[in-house]
Amino acid sequence: MPIDPGVAIGAELPAQEFTWTASDVQLYHLGIGAGSRPLDPRELRYLDDVAPQVLPTFATVVANIHATEAPKVSFPGVEIDLAKVVHGSQEVTVHQPIPAAGTGRTTTRIAEVWDKGKAAVIVQESVTTDGDGNPLWTARSSIFARGEGGFGGERGPSESVPLPERAPDHEVEVPTLPQQALLYRMCGDRNPLHSDPDFAGGAGFPAPILHGLCTYGVVCKAAVDTVLESDASRVHGYRARFAGVVYPGETLLVRIWEEPGRLLISASVPARENSPALADVVLTLA
Repeated sequence: MPIDPGVAIGAELPAQEFTWTASDVQLYHLGIGAGSRPLDPRELRYLDDVAPQVLPTFATVVANIHATEAPKVSFPGVEIDLAKVVHGSQEVTVHQPIPAAGTGRTTTRIAEVWDKGKAAVIVQESVTTDGDGNPLWTARSSIFARGEGGFGGERGPSESVPLPERAPDHEVEVPTLPQQALLYRMCGDRNPLHSDPDFAGGAGFPAPILHGLCTYGVVCKAAVDTVLESDASRVHGYRARFAGVVYPGETLLVRIWEEPGRLLISASVPARENSPALADVVLTLA
């Protein structure tokens, strides 16, 4: 049986210890589209050679940014074919601004396994500290495994976030590059779903798709640039559900509503009848 909830839930994964440099931060920011306004001083803050500001979404890649092999979905109680897996949701809470260079240690456990009928959702929670043991960020993520449900588990709660019944305060169009996935995969996610047309076809897609976490970062940056004067330190937390695919080269429509202490956000693809990309997006302010 590919999923055994009795073994999986509560299981701790091997701790990860890692370091990063300003160059790693620059690479990540380029991977989510930074630098498109190369004469704008605010834009160049993401790409400074010595002390670039760091978007909180960098936390999602830093532990594996130097990986060169495709990931495996192999955890205690969980063995799933990579072609069946897509990212379900992602949340990051930062406890201090992420430094431009540093050392981290991440501990992760499988928190929940939900049975959605035709699919399974596996939720992981992680805590990252710096070299002195001080908290840097916590994260919660889920993966959606097609064809792996039906094992008799609980369906799980709804975490939907309703949007205000009014026009958004901001709308911004954000183009992606045709080679965006090929660039972003240099941040450590070498899943062939994002680079190999044959693999993508076997997984049911007409072409390689953009990494969900790339879209996640692109939309976070758009909100920071549009509402927060490009100041990444003003973000305390950021979460989203991956609601649909984005193909490299497509333009995203990002809609933002301002509320006390937070931003509510949606992202869609206008060229495909506003097909949703991210939903239930909440950016909490520091």
